[in-house]
Amino acid sequence: MAGSQNDEAQKVGLLRLRLQESYPQSMEIDEGTITRFLRARSHNVDKAFKFLLQHLKWAETYKPLGYIQESEIANELKKDKAFVQGVDKSGRKIMVLLGARHLTSERDLGEFERFGIFLLDKLSSLSGGLDKFVGVVDMKGIGYRNMDIKGFLSGLEILQDHYPERLGKLFFVHCPSLFGVLWRICYPFIDPNVREKLVIVDDGQLKETLLKDIDITQLPDVYGGMLPMVPVRDVKAPAI
Repeated sequence: MAGSQNDEAQKVGLLRLRLQESYPQSMEIDEGTITRFLRARSHNVDKAFKFLLQHLKWAETYKPLGYIQESEIANELKKDKAFVQGVDKSGRKIMVLLGARHLTSERDLGEFERFGIFLLDKLSSLSGGLDKFVGVVDMKGIGYRNMDIKGFLSGLEILQDHYPERLGKLFFVHCPSLFGVLWRICYPFIDPNVREKLVIVDDGQLKETLLKDIDITQLPDVYGGMLPMVPVRDVKAPAI
């Protein structure tokens, strides 16, 4: 174990040097980020270098200030479709998304993408040193008006290409038959490393399944737990 850790540390150092030589703006990038991108490419320094360089250039365009301002995503925030509260048994923050509150006809793709970035950044800031988070995607009440294939694929791309190794597990609950259509269309675009973290939960075993990973004191009350749902706009990141 120590040998593998030393090997990873050496590769992190090598990757940092290559980044600094090619992209001076990368001086401020933290070790955790470099490590996650390295792991996402199976510790191949060349592949991780290209991957991370693409991310840094993307961030210049999508996060020129280094973060997303709430004023840039006002329409998304007011819909209260994303919630953050509690931690799982590994200490990872829990996020809940309510699919029925997302309407394709009312969303602007650019704002939706910024909202996804805002949410992922918020989860990262709340992680308390842990890399990963756990998500629950609640599909209760969704219909064709909520079937935003383009938006889903855009969000998936942001997660996979710019927040690698952040997702710990993602539960899909209350899935109607319509969910199968979305799943078949999007499945080929899901990275194998992400696929293995996706869990489709049977309605009859919902609470039982969630309790395997989340203590009842940390489980959202809508799933039989003890914590109230807190909209992401009301969740404050700890002061630095």
